[in-house]
Formats: sequence, C-alpha cells, structure tokens
Amino acid sequence: MPMYGLPASTLINQPLYKKVVYEKFNLKAAERERFDADISRMALVARISPATVPALAEGREIKGFYVMQVALKRKDYDSKNILMLQKLIPQKMVFTLQYEEQTQFCIFHTRLQQSAWMATDEAAITLQGLTLDDVWNNIVATIGGLDAQAEETIEEQIIYREQQKKLLCQIETLEKRCRVEKQTRKKYELHQQILKLKEDLKI
Repeated sequence: MPMYGLPASTLINQPLYKKVVYEKFNLKAAERERFDADISRMALVARISPATVPALAEGREIKGFYVMQVALKRKDYDSKNILMLQKLIPQKMVFTLQYEEQTQFCIFHTRLQQSAWMATDEAAITLQGLTLDDVWNNIVATIGGLDAQAEETIEEQIIYREQQKKLLCQIETLEKRCRVEKQTRKKYELHQQILKLKEDLKI
C-alpha cells in the first residue's frame, strides 16, 4: 500500500465496501452501474490529526482529515462518484485515485480540486504548516494549482478561476456564432460582446 510520504503513525487500513455506498445513498440500478463502472475498491488509508501527528495543532476549522484510496477501473472517471464518496463520510478528505501505475489527488474545497496524474511511487502528500488549517490549505493549493501565500484566500482564488473559465466558455461560444453569422449588424454586435468579455477576462 502506498504511504504517500505520510508518517507511519497516521496509517490505517479500513476498507469501505460498495454495498455501504449503495445503501447510504439508496442508489438506483443505473447509478450503481455508473459507480461500479468507475470504481474497483476503496479504503481509508490514513488519519491526520494531532493524535497521529503530535507536532500538528488543531485548526480553527480543521480538527483532522482522512486520506481515502480509490482504485479506479478507468482513468476517465465520472467526478460525480468522487463527490458522492465525499458526502458519504462527513469528514474532510483527501482522495488518492489510482489507475494502474498512476495516481491523481482530489480534494473538495469550494469545488472539487484535481491534481495532474503522476506516477504512484512519486505521489506524496506534504504536511506543511503548524496547524491543521495551514496543512489543509497547503494541500488544497498544491492539488488545485493555487497559491497558498497569495493575498487572496484559497476560496477567492477558486471562485476567480471558475469565473475565468465561464468567461472563456462564453467567448468561445460567441466566436463560433460570429464566424457563421451572415448579417453584418448581428456580426458586429457579437464582436462587441466578445470584446467586452475579453476586457472582463483581464480584470
């Protein structure tokens, strides 16, 4: 079992069975099939808290969190299944998704944050900070490609990035419409909307 660079004192091995997920959410047959198509097996593999890492103090928000290992049947999984697992256990959670010899980290903080895929033997969770709040924010930043030292909070950075993505999608949609539009007036109006969105994108 990969240790992800975590102290031995944090490690547990508590399997989580699919039957528990199905019963908890009362999943319909189609939902069970979708879940089963993605996920092979699951286990809670680590618990991070002052009890398991004495050097860490409780945070104002975070008192402890788990690491859940999820073995995938396919790399192109449905993120709804990970969000469902997050709801199953009312605890803060770092997910380590494994497909063959690769691992991706996921964490829910405002939105689901996903790291790039990496070789499993190189995948590590760094416990950086004096309190669990600091550790959690640093993990979220690392997984989500955010800056834990920025003036903006992690939440503000996530929301800003979501807004930027929406603007880019709107621009792309309008540009497609503009390319096929025949009427000069409508084409001009679309072009003006695109320019306005591009200005918003720079803010």
